[in-house]
Amino acid sequence: MREHPRRGELWVVDLGDPIGPEAAFHRPALVVSDDAANRHGLVVICPIGAAKRAYPTRVELEPGRSGLDRLSYVQCEQVRTVSVDRLVHRLGLVDVTSMSEIERVLRLLLRL
Repeated sequence: MREHPRRGELWVVDLGDPIGPEAAFHRPALVVSDDAANRHGLVVICPIGAAKRAYPTRVELEPGRSGLDRLSYVQCEQVRTVSVDRLVHRLGLVDVTSMSEIERVLRLLLRL
């Protein structure tokens, strides 16, 4: 049986073909949904890219424990729900400080 993804984990995700400026293809993504919700076949993710942009919705991630091989950016403005079947393999975890910053940006972005 496949393990359930957990909040704060980075996975390679198959996002398929883009429409407009959507994040797409196989890329790292951060699971931001609650562990209990992740057991039901859907997860909420934020894609990750390597291009630095001056968007206030981007959070920088260092390589290392995250499983990333270079400096990358969580694209909080691209938050979306995907099937767990789109998850290819687990990369690693984000650190507590980065996760707190991502949560702060998502609260502002979604007016929570």
